[in-house]
Amino acid sequence: MRDVTAVEFPDSAKLPLPRARRICALAGAALLAFSLGGCLGTDGVNYRGYVIDAKTMDQVRVGASAEQVLVVMGTPSTTSTIGGDAWYYISQKTERTMAFQQPKVTEQRIFAVYFDKNKKVQRVANYGLEDGRVIDFVTRTTPTAGPESSFLRNMFTGLLRF
Repeated sequence: MRDVTAVEFPDSAKLPLPRARRICALAGAALLAFSLGGCLGTDGVNYRGYVIDAKTMDQVRVGASAEQVLVVMGTPSTTSTIGGDAWYYISQKTERTMAFQQPKVTEQRIFAVYFDKNKKVQRVANYGLEDGRVIDFVTRTTPTAGPESSFLRNMFTGLLRF
């Protein structure tokens, strides 16, 4: 009687041991290359907001109307909250070396146009990163005063009250 659990393959189906190792090594190298592909290949420079052009900034002059500024500069990134007598055009340049790292703000420009009561340009200002602090566009969180509380601190404080 013949054993049905054993299956025989022709000799042509068996791979020589060195060839099998080569195929496994190539497959491993391909897998490594594909897994690291997401980390590489990024230039890491991103621009956010209104990219300010020096030629365009020179066209905004004191005494121009708000409509003229709107035609030259376009819609502002934001305006002043009270009265709307200042328009701000905000841009940031962020850089990172690897795709999984946090981006770092390397350049920030705020082009401010201030208007008088008649909606004429009163003055123009060009603020940089050195003039203030970094504006966080992404998280939309407001820092609060006081110490930050953590789960462990609250747990130990609660245990010490007993």
